[in-house]
Amino acid sequence: MTEEEFVTNNEQTDSSLLLSEFFEIFPDYKKDQEKISSAWNFLLQKTQGMTRSCGKPYYLHPMRVAAILARNKLDADSIIGGFFHNLLPLPQVDIEEIRQGWGDAVATISQGTARITNLQISSKTLQQADSIRKMLFAMVDDVRVIMVKLADRLDRIRNLKGYDNKTQRAVAAEVIDIWAPLADRLGMKGEKNELEDLSLKYSNPDVFQQIKAIVSAKKDERSNYLDNAVQKITEAAKKANIEVSVKSRAKHFYSIYQKMRKRNKEVSELFDLFALRILCQTVPECYTLVGLAHSLWKPLDGRFKDYIAMPKANGYQSLHTTVLCEGKPLEIQIRTREMDNVAQHGVASHWLYKKGSSHDSVDLKGLPIFNQLRELREKHVDDESFFSEFKNDLLADEIVVFTPKGDVIQLPVGSCAIDFAYQIHSGIGEKIVGAKADGKIIPLSAPLQNTQIIEILTNPKSHPVEGWLKWTKTSKAKQKIRAWLTANDETFTDKGAVAKQAEANAQQAAANKVRQAHKKGTSPQAVAARHSGKVRVENSKNYMVTFAKCCNPKYPDPIAGYVSRTRGVTIHRANCYIFLRIPGLEKRMVDVSWEEE
Repeated sequence: MTEEEFVTNNEQTDSSLLLSEFFEIFPDYKKDQEKISSAWNFLLQKTQGMTRSCGKPYYLHPMRVAAILARNKLDADSIIGGFFHNLLPLPQVDIEEIRQGWGDAVATISQGTARITNLQISSKTLQQADSIRKMLFAMVDDVRVIMVKLADRLDRIRNLKGYDNKTQRAVAAEVIDIWAPLADRLGMKGEKNELEDLSLKYSNPDVFQQIKAIVSAKKDERSNYLDNAVQKITEAAKKANIEVSVKSRAKHFYSIYQKMRKRNKEVSELFDLFALRILCQTVPECYTLVGLAHSLWKPLDGRFKDYIAMPKANGYQSLHTTVLCEGKPLEIQIRTREMDNVAQHGVASHWLYKKGSSHDSVDLKGLPIFNQLRELREKHVDDESFFSEFKNDLLADEIVVFTPKGDVIQLPVGSCAIDFAYQIHSGIGEKIVGAKADGKIIPLSAPLQNTQIIEILTNPKSHPVEGWLKWTKTSKAKQKIRAWLTANDETFTDKGAVAKQAEANAQQAAANKVRQAHKKGTSPQAVAARHSGKVRVENSKNYMVTFAKCCNPKYPDPIAGYVSRTRGVTIHRANCYIFLRIPGLEKRMVDVSWEEE
């Protein structure tokens, strides 16, 4: 069995043979074989006889998750965390048992993954911000928590085939909104590409199949074209005494889909579906090779990017260029083998194996994502809108601009000079009156462009105005502008805060209405003998009624109901936390009661 087969679709039901195959395919973990084996046996013991909804043994999914982590060369504690990532919600498993058996690190990973396993990340409610907050803050405690959850999400979407269309689309939406961008920010390129492709497969299956068919046909059609390109660059490198390995690759489907949307073209009209990746030994060789490529083929204007001199926030480094080869665009990536390891595995590549030790070290201080998270947690931010904005900052595409002194500032795409000013210092942001980009005056509202040198013009008498909120993209700038206006401008009304307070008032009114209704009710004991088990709505039996699964109301629980958009009237327990936080609840509530015979 190959590594790919073991990771993606292993359904070996013999648990002992499954573990043996794991050590054969990933021999680096044999030094921790005893520790990993004991964790595997613990998993089997606690889940004995349990199966998934598909009817397959419970332990297959944890093993596939562990295999994804092993392919990324994470440490032994991460592998065990992959085994245990769904164990803690089970009543027969205790966290102290895990801590005593496998240490604090495994316990932290197990607890962290358990907290975010069932978060409703895709729901557009207050819980969304809280869910993402917990998820991202878990990264600060131990980034391996998120690595395990990424592996869990990847295995889940790989195995969605047997689920209904609604579930498939919900998982695909969550993956493309949260997990794929997060994998990108952590530099896990392979996982990010696969998450995006599988999300497209379930969210837009027709387009996915169309792209798959065209790419397959184009691959055969262009094999000679690519072979010739590889031969030319290899011969040129050999003459320059540079040892290289050159690979041709098809772009992943979601990338092609984005090009289709951006250029408004059918996939059959796109030419640049393939690319070359050139690996060498040193940074000077990278720059020599890009010169060789440009001498062989004409470079396309504006398509050269230097991520070696200016790495991405996730640590990615490479030279990118697009050339015209035989009349067709050909994208070329050039980087060292060490850079390629980081490009493929991202944060995971920072784990350094030490022979004879399972205590691996990792230095993540250089990645801005972690510094941002630490800064946010220290502020104890509870505001939902701010956290939502921050999440968008964190997962958005970015640009790199410079101060006049040459300092690098990274901002989300679409940021303006005001965002730049606040990123440097709040005092500069508050006093900004103008800005220059590469020596030329630009409007404060103008989106900044990659690699511009930005100079901020200030005036001590200047101050923020409400219009800035429409121009700015970063959560830091918006938060500081709102705070200044709230404190200093009597005419300013924070519409988000007002709406939030109005919603809170409505929820409180709804809760009071429920309490008053049930104060008038008869005690459960008095009516138990004549209860029919059904619910009356507004003194009528002619309503479709659905019982909420979040609180599972049963007679004689005090109940409340509201008109849902698709399931008639939904019945909750009167004190259900989820029910009391439904948007617009007061207007949607109806009188409900247990029917008596």
